[in-house]
Amino acid sequence: MSTGEPGRPGCFISFEGLDGSGKTTQVERLARRLRELGRDVVVAVEPGGTAIGEQVRQILLDAANRALAPETELLLYFASRAQNVVEVIRPALARGAVVLADRFTDSTVAYQGYGRGLGEQAVLQLHGIACGDLTPDLTILLDVDPEIGLARVQGRGRPNRMDEQTREFYRRVREAYLGLARKQERRFRVVDAGAGLETVAAAIWELVAPALGLAPGKSST
Repeated sequence: MSTGEPGRPGCFISFEGLDGSGKTTQVERLARRLRELGRDVVVAVEPGGTAIGEQVRQILLDAANRALAPETELLLYFASRAQNVVEVIRPALARGAVVLADRFTDSTVAYQGYGRGLGEQAVLQLHGIACGDLTPDLTILLDVDPEIGLARVQGRGRPNRMDEQTREFYRRVREAYLGLARKQERRFRVVDAGAGLETVAAAIWELVAPALGLAPGKSST
């Protein structure tokens, strides 16, 4: 499966959703399952994932940086992403690996384009510079009510700058995500992330396995 770059041997799967939707947990679970089946799996983390990207991540998430302008925030996310694409994602796809991205450009469309009000077009223009025509083959949106997501984040006890947004901000982001899923229904699959951990993991496997040529029921625990 390779909708982003024709002829590319690997498979690029991105996970999207609000903070507290369980993305990171589910990415880790899926990576483990696929490795147990002998697949070459690379997890791409955003922001971060490279030495340079991790430095950018510290700036973006540091709660002390409340004065960070929305435009600066947008550019920093793409700076981290561009480095991740060059160092991690493209090389992994070129060798035939399965790349699982814990966020990609759809996050920036939702959070900065709509949440911050910078507009989708500005985000997509920067995507062209930072990522070229690289697009996930499959995007799994873990949809969760903002109240549930915020409660989960608060329960972690490790708030960062992006965890301090208003409920209205998260409502805008969620609506943006759902709008993207409606517009790009061939790429997006929406999973109810308000369900239990095992239920969500099973739903994800049912979507991912066919995309990788695996039987949905195989090694899904």
